[in-house]
Amino acid sequence: MTEPGTQRKGTLSFVRRNGRISDAQERAWRELAPTYVVDVPRDVAETSVHPDARIAPADEFGRTAPFVIEVGTGQGHAILHAATENPDTNFLGVEVYHGGLARTMLEAEKNGLTNIRLIEANAPEVMQTLLPEGSADEVRIFFPDPWHKKRHNKRRMISPGFGAVVGRVLRDGGLLRLATDWEDYALQMREVMDAEPEFERVFEGEWDERFAGRPMTAFEKKGLDKGRDIRDLTYRRVAR
Repeated sequence: MTEPGTQRKGTLSFVRRNGRISDAQERAWRELAPTYVVDVPRDVAETSVHPDARIAPADEFGRTAPFVIEVGTGQGHAILHAATENPDTNFLGVEVYHGGLARTMLEAEKNGLTNIRLIEANAPEVMQTLLPEGSADEVRIFFPDPWHKKRHNKRRMISPGFGAVVGRVLRDGGLLRLATDWEDYALQMREVMDAEPEFERVFEGEWDERFAGRPMTAFEKKGLDKGRDIRDLTYRRVAR
């Protein structure tokens, strides 16, 4: 919530939906958050990042390892799967959905995962200032809010200028993986990223093949059941 008399800079690509959370989710925030959630100094809003705040991934994980960021973890299905399959990689999830973060913590504890950390914050701010430049090997953005009504398209995360935001946090040669089930957003993603000077295509043809590291979730299956095509795109950070 933005405090009276303050104004948040930039267009937000999300609406925060925090309903009632269960007793188990409350326990997650009370008992598990100190382990899994990175404490972020705030600016003017609950999900903002203070522009002077900085973190070092190796300090948060207690080790140096390949580092992958997932933006918009939702209920945690993809990041939990990835962390389980790749124990030698550090995974940072950035999400604003309170209940989804709690569920992710509960599942991480249940499966004994130590290579997940979570940040409850606006993702562009995390990538623009909080994390060190060139610190990530991959950034994954699976099924971001499509803002499918035309008047809301301006809220989409992947829009002109996004290459500079995500390109800052990726190392040279690092990968940006995108996926959506909204055709017009897929076309916008491709048009935007093809034009961003920080990136080049990894794939040939119109679309990339489905990323094998992404589990088939109920959300993705729902899109398929409705006759939507799932579009994957992968881009590489060019040398600075």
